[in-house]
Amino acid sequence: QVQLVESGGGSVQPGGSLRLSCAASGYTFSDYCLGWFRQAPGKAREGVAAIFGSIAYYSSVKGRFTISRDDPKNSLFLQMNSLKPEDTAIYFCAVASRYGGSCLRPEDYDFWGQGTQVTVSS
Repeated sequence: QVQLVESGGGSVQPGGSLRLSCAASGYTFSDYCLGWFRQAPGKAREGVAAIFGSIAYYSSVKGRFTISRDDPKNSLFLQMNSLKPEDTAIYFCAVASRYGGSCLRPEDYDFWGQGTQVTVSS
């Protein structure tokens, strides 16, 4: 049974930083899609960053966020710098168990964590 547990969310002021972690159990990291998504109240879930054979960032976070992985520890990370109020959302990590997707869409993923809240406010 695959379980993903996010941690590291919280409240920060604009310009601050947070580092999200996602610990996976029942799943071995390989070159399948690994990604971070977020969902703000009343909005659709949107992609943030993905790592597979390459790394991809959505334009809204490019240059501010960094995705990374630690395969021996089956962990995925998202370093978030220069946070803005519009980054406020619940952040989810997700992993795929198949090839074929672009790694940039929610439907490319098979397993999701429960999410961690990130609030950016002065």
